[in-house]
Amino acid sequence: MHGCRRDQSGRCPPPLGAPTRRERFAGALFTTYKRTLSPTLAAFGSSGCRYLPTCSEYAYAAVVKHGWTKGSWLAARRLARCHPFCEGGHDPVP
Repeated sequence: MHGCRRDQSGRCPPPLGAPTRRERFAGALFTTYKRTLSPTLAAFGSSGCRYLPTCSEYAYAAVVKHGWTKGSWLAARRLARCHPFCEGGHDPVP
C-alpha cells in the first residue's frame, strides 16, 4: 500500500484530478436534472437552448468553479437572461 503525505488533520488529500465531494454532488444533481426534468420540459414544447454551454452545464461549471453560493447566483442570473428574445450564443462561466 502506498503512503501519502498527510495534511494537518491527519487525512490524505485526494489525488490530483480526483473530483471533490462538491463536484460529485453537483454532477449527480445536474445529471438527474438532464435525465428527468429536461426531457419532460422538451416534451411540453420547450425548445432547445440558446446558449452554449447549456444552462445546466453552465450551472454545473459555475458551482464547481465558484462554490455553491456564487455558482448558484451565476446560474440564476444566466437563467434570467434566457428568454425568447435573447440572442444567445457563447457564454462561458466567468
